[in-house]
Amino acid sequence: MLATVTTAVVRGIEAMPVEVEVDLGRGMMVFSTVGQPGTSVAEARTRVKAALDNCGFGFPQRRVTVNLAPAEVKKDSTGFDLPIAAGILAADGRLSEAQTEGTWMAGELSLDGRVRPIRGVLAMAERARREGARRIVVPAGNAAEARVVGGLQVLPLEHLSKLPELLDTPANARELPHPDDRDPAPEIDVNSDDLTDVRGQPVARRALEVAAAGAHNLLFLGPPGTGKTMLARRLPGILPCLETEQRLACSVIASVAGLLPPGQALMRRRPFRAPHHSVSDVALIGGGPWGRPGEVSLAHHGVLFLDELPEFKRHALEALRQPLEEGVVSLSRAAYSCRFPAEAMVVASMNPCPCGYLGHPRQPCTCTVAAARAYRGRVSGPLLDRIDLQVAVDPLGPADLRAAPPGEASTAVRARVEAARDRQRRRSGRTNARLSPAEVLRHCRLEPRAERVLSTALERLSLSARAHDRVLRVARTIADLAGADEIGPEAVAEAIQYRQLDRDAVT
Repeated sequence: MLATVTTAVVRGIEAMPVEVEVDLGRGMMVFSTVGQPGTSVAEARTRVKAALDNCGFGFPQRRVTVNLAPAEVKKDSTGFDLPIAAGILAADGRLSEAQTEGTWMAGELSLDGRVRPIRGVLAMAERARREGARRIVVPAGNAAEARVVGGLQVLPLEHLSKLPELLDTPANARELPHPDDRDPAPEIDVNSDDLTDVRGQPVARRALEVAAAGAHNLLFLGPPGTGKTMLARRLPGILPCLETEQRLACSVIASVAGLLPPGQALMRRRPFRAPHHSVSDVALIGGGPWGRPGEVSLAHHGVLFLDELPEFKRHALEALRQPLEEGVVSLSRAAYSCRFPAEAMVVASMNPCPCGYLGHPRQPCTCTVAAARAYRGRVSGPLLDRIDLQVAVDPLGPADLRAAPPGEASTAVRARVEAARDRQRRRSGRTNARLSPAEVLRHCRLEPRAERVLSTALERLSLSARAHDRVLRVARTIADLAGADEIGPEAVAEAIQYRQLDRDAVT
């Protein structure tokens, strides 16, 4: 007897429908799976057989053939366990066609029949709704994220033995409430790290505020112990809450990566990712055999912190150039092609030289000029060109550090950031860092004196056309923080001040 159950496999952050066809034929009792199964799918036969036996269903004493269609797509996910088990039960007459019709299933089985959570359920549920499914059976731990999708009945399953009873649940594919009505509101990620802990460093604090207000990329340059990492880790505390669409986008990526906590429907905080400098280009950008999102996509609508920037592999950093420019990662491999959203704020830090003390007022530098140049040369000019703010963080003496008053609290800074972003939203519908060249011309109008300041800077610093537009975007953000409609010379001068490495190259 032949039975079919529908499930899905995730490619990138999109789910693709897969038909699980199960045939119980004559012959020796053999369990074979075809249709390009990966290792975890091939191993499903052991989990499924044990789960069926331990739940009291028993395993058919016949030849079991499972086909995963379309066969041209390779599949590797433990989520095929449940649909394979359901297909065997249907082919054996334990489930009727009415019970499985219009129903998608996904879940991993333990040997005793418990259903474990899996990755990518949110993407699967969205695709099931688009394909016209009435309902979807998912592990109980994934039910909250599946319910984010409206117009689809979600059936949470804790144990395989409950599947026939669960499939008899009356259909109720009504439109579900708005996500905000069933999931806790988004939160500010303060995590006890407040800007009030940062003493001194007014220029670096101001740059952090400007970067947060316009979603600009930021680089801190300075000796060890000056507070570069401390500042970067306080950035999430001054960013606004995630909007509803942003929460959905971040949650899909987190679900595919297996980072969405069980029982949580949507992301509540902006992501903050801080990979070690030994990270590979695949881990940073995404890809691999199954097209998983990388760190830059996991930080979508959040912060990607790259500490000790020159220590990262050169080819990994160069792969960031497209995401920094376009906000998306496009991957083309022999087995697949996919796109990942990657609108992350990149915040990086680096020392001025290998020993770290070049220009330090009290600690002598032990590096040669050639070594210092080679160290900075590990980060290419085209990559630095895509970082809007390049800021020097100078060391404070012990007396200055003790005498410095506590800094302004994150709450006050966040209020100004939210006001600036509100102006940007009403003006262009996006942050200043994401303005297109045409929008830069339309929204970044300069006063006559500001035009002269910018022209002088272009000649002295030999800025590229890309850097020119980025200076204008930063100047627009500075004007937004001041509540100004036009960009004045003070805003342009401050934006140019943040091109530290461009100025160092001239001097």
